[in-house]
Amino acid sequence: MNRYALFHQPESRFAYASSYNRLTIILRASSKDRLSVEILYNNKYDFTKKRFAVAMEKCADDGIFNYYRAEVTLSDLRFAYIFRITEGDKVYYFSEEGLSADYDFERAYYTFFQFPFINSADVMPVIDWAYDAVFYQIFVDRFARGNYAKDESYINRRWNEGIDRYSFTGGDLCGIEEKLPYLKNSGINAIYLTPVFLSPTNHKYNITDYLSVDPQFGGNDSLKSLIASAHAQGIKIILDTVFNHCDVSHARFCDVMKNGRKSEYYNCFLIDGEQPDVEKGNYAYFADCKYMPKWNTSDADTRRYLINIALAYLDMGFDGLRLDVADEISHEMWRQLRSEVKAKYPQALLLGEIWHDNEHWLRGEQLDGIMNYKLQKIFVDYFGVNPITAKRASERMNGLLMKNTEQANAMALNFLDNHDTPRFLRFAGGNRDKVLCALCAMIMFPGMPCIFYGTELPLDGAGDPECRKTFDWTFAERTESYASAYGSIIALKRNSALCGGQTAVSAENGLLKIVRTKGKERITAYFNTSGRAKKLAIIGEKLFMMNYKADRISDNGAVVVKNIV
Repeated sequence: MNRYALFHQPESRFAYASSYNRLTIILRASSKDRLSVEILYNNKYDFTKKRFAVAMEKCADDGIFNYYRAEVTLSDLRFAYIFRITEGDKVYYFSEEGLSADYDFERAYYTFFQFPFINSADVMPVIDWAYDAVFYQIFVDRFARGNYAKDESYINRRWNEGIDRYSFTGGDLCGIEEKLPYLKNSGINAIYLTPVFLSPTNHKYNITDYLSVDPQFGGNDSLKSLIASAHAQGIKIILDTVFNHCDVSHARFCDVMKNGRKSEYYNCFLIDGEQPDVEKGNYAYFADCKYMPKWNTSDADTRRYLINIALAYLDMGFDGLRLDVADEISHEMWRQLRSEVKAKYPQALLLGEIWHDNEHWLRGEQLDGIMNYKLQKIFVDYFGVNPITAKRASERMNGLLMKNTEQANAMALNFLDNHDTPRFLRFAGGNRDKVLCALCAMIMFPGMPCIFYGTELPLDGAGDPECRKTFDWTFAERTESYASAYGSIIALKRNSALCGGQTAVSAENGLLKIVRTKGKERITAYFNTSGRAKKLAIIGEKLFMMNYKADRISDNGAVVVKNIV
């Protein structure tokens, strides 16, 4: 046994409470070792006298490590435990002292692992509506126009005309409201709305006034109407909020530019010198954009200003906030924001834009979930033009699942593409079957699937600005077969096993296999990107089939079946 691969840590992603009396316990070991693992446990005051045993099941293999998991329901919340590991005919124990051939139970209080007490305030809950959420991301200027009586002087591109970074095409909130029935009929029940507040750009990520909806989009009355209409149709809306930076025209930054250190807002920003100079850029700003000065979220007064804005957005009726550039903002800001938001709106979703490792934000005291860029990269690599093997894809998916708790995984926003990436059709080399396969895998994976507007056509395009083309409401390029498959895939989310439950990912005969189980319902999906047909005999109710015939699944094929077990 590779003792150096063994790892466990209490009160982490390896041991966490999923409810007030239920613990998930995970042990990591080498993927090369064939082990049987049990947890020996009791309350920490009686552990030396008596212990109970529960078997652990292998739940994931990431190619380097195997993960063993068990869920324990407690009658006493003061939990002590060690692991008993069997390899062949040898028995070992694993505790805080590491691996040993025997164990001193009489003095176990020195070395057992413990979860001292499950305090309900420390349990990370899942937002109720997240389990069955199907999101649709809308870039407002490009989705639909509804108001044709507004001032058009800012519009410099006709709809469906070529765009650049400075194009304004006229999309607005009224247009979105008019299309709500279309979205609802498509299986969408949640909208992720890019910024809508006053800003000189088409994307609105550099905000001048955080509480005034840009007139280009219809003003505050249009936003109020959209939210009310969406809620009337059972559709949630989360708002893209920008608390990392603002525009140089923001009143506070302008005051600092005028008055320098004498400004009451000087500490709102990170300035090198007496006062900011936009030409020199002697202040912190987003990326290479000097017109987007960065807020100093280590400053208490700045945090108070921004958190008040967040609360105001939820007061407007938004169901949650997508937090732009979340990883560049102080952890203290997110702790304070979460505390205040959840006290007033416990069902509000707090979703961060974090492209890289994210477990630091997902421990129950900052964010609920993140935009799942790690999963998107796996989809790009497996379903893209130069696919990795099914085995490697399964290993990476398992590694991703083991990175965070089940609660955080359930509230991750999964996507194929968005306003900051090329369209998935571009990643797939123009192959629509690859897009559909990836979409199906996204629906099957734990978390909240998010469709970028136009995927149902599908829209093509490289990165910004091509990924932000206008929606073609003539549907001229959409085929009947694509539309039918797209609809069938979205409808999979109606199955309860895809709204919670357990997940198993593996490779079988060169196919990627994702299994979701909840209660007696089990849904299994198979995907083939191997370049050749594979044998696949399936039993159960066929929910979705593409490129499958006569017990064979062809390249770029997908099959989803349901069984009652």
